[in-house]
Amino acid sequence: MKRYITLLIIASSFSSLAQQALKDALQIPDSVTTFTLENLYASMSQYHPLIKQAELLSDVAQQDIRFARGAFDPKIELQGNLKEYDNKEYYNKWYGSFTVPTWFPVDPKIGIERNTGTYLSTENLLPDEDYNRQLFAGLTLPIGRGLFTDERRATLKQAQLGVTLAEAEQVKLINKILLEAAKDYWQWYFAYFNYQLNTRNALIADEIFRRVRLNEQMGEASGLDTLQADITRQQRQVERQEAYLDLINSSVKLSNHLWDSAGNPLQISALLAPQPIGEAEVLSNAALEQLLKLATANHPELQKLSVKLDQLEIDRKLATEFLKPRLNLNYNFLNQPLRPTGEFQTFTFLNNYKFGLDFYMPILLRKERAKVAQTRLKIQNTTYERTQTEREILNQVQATFNQLVNTNTLLQQQNAMTSNYQRLLQGELLNLENGESDLFKINVQQEKLIQSQSKLLKLRAEFEKQKASLYWAAGLRNLSLDEN
Repeated sequence: MKRYITLLIIASSFSSLAQQALKDALQIPDSVTTFTLENLYASMSQYHPLIKQAELLSDVAQQDIRFARGAFDPKIELQGNLKEYDNKEYYNKWYGSFTVPTWFPVDPKIGIERNTGTYLSTENLLPDEDYNRQLFAGLTLPIGRGLFTDERRATLKQAQLGVTLAEAEQVKLINKILLEAAKDYWQWYFAYFNYQLNTRNALIADEIFRRVRLNEQMGEASGLDTLQADITRQQRQVERQEAYLDLINSSVKLSNHLWDSAGNPLQISALLAPQPIGEAEVLSNAALEQLLKLATANHPELQKLSVKLDQLEIDRKLATEFLKPRLNLNYNFLNQPLRPTGEFQTFTFLNNYKFGLDFYMPILLRKERAKVAQTRLKIQNTTYERTQTEREILNQVQATFNQLVNTNTLLQQQNAMTSNYQRLLQGELLNLENGESDLFKINVQQEKLIQSQSKLLKLRAEFEKQKASLYWAAGLRNLSLDEN
């Protein structure tokens, strides 16, 4: 009778402590600071070297634009040729000009020439009254190839599109890094609270063993009861040690994402704890539709392919431009309205000018026609690729959403199962009161309850991992709906 009363008291205490174990495990001590996922993201956005590296892509794209704009830089040109032989100046020719390339294919130019010498060719002779100098101002105008587009304008347009391309690639790289960090964070969450749960259960097992051994010493419990309590205590210690190893390793893995402002790696401190989460936030079908729309409009892979199509369209227009003949007109005013001596003279188009024409056209245009055909094939190929990629992305979002919904269902079922295990343990205690059970059966039910509580924690972490994967699949910037 004494043994029965002892077991009943121990089992009742055991049940009361065990049912409180999960709640106690989720409590954060006052001495510990909560480290949220938002804290992790904020730290990474400031100091993570790979994120800082990804942010350089925008700077590179801006420099590409700057490089392309160099084709429109004003240019100063100076040429000089001098020949003396046998104490004779054969010729002394100097030429200087200032050209301003413009977006519209007109290149204004002003300059001055000075030619002297005994053996100058007649085309280089300049009037003595102007001190052998001549001012000129004019322009070059393409009226065939190059009128609507040319290499310099096409290069600049593609460089400007490259900014969008770089931003999309930046989002893609950063999202990949954040997804890995989110998974590591929620693995740390599970490991932390699972260790707290196992620590709590180990303390309970220690207390039960202490009470049973004390009652054995008082003759109120058998050695078999003490042995069974000791085995349970040892099992809980092994489980706690395994959970501790998991916590240490998950902390080390999460520390991969933490750096300080000086570029030094940081470690997750024992004084940091993940933020406990309550009920899982279930996404509705309306949220799924929103994610699908955002993925279609903003997914970095689709944006990159869209930019590629735009760049190929620029290539196509440029290639089509090369089907036209090259016909450039050059017109320069000579010494008007200002002479080299500083005198003004009447402005006229029909006198004191220099006119030139530059014509070129391949007869068969095989190279040019092949270039147009190649560009069109690239556009068609990229269009097919984008269509397939969009389909795969939307299906991936749908599949990840389905997995998230399924995990939420499992989470609810596991929560109900944990409650049922608690009621089952209570029923086993009732059987003990009626003399129909023993400590072994109580331990079996308690073991199932502990496993159910641990699985519940794991499912909570898995749900959050899948939610991050869903935002990644939709291509949301920084894996957040708030920034899209």
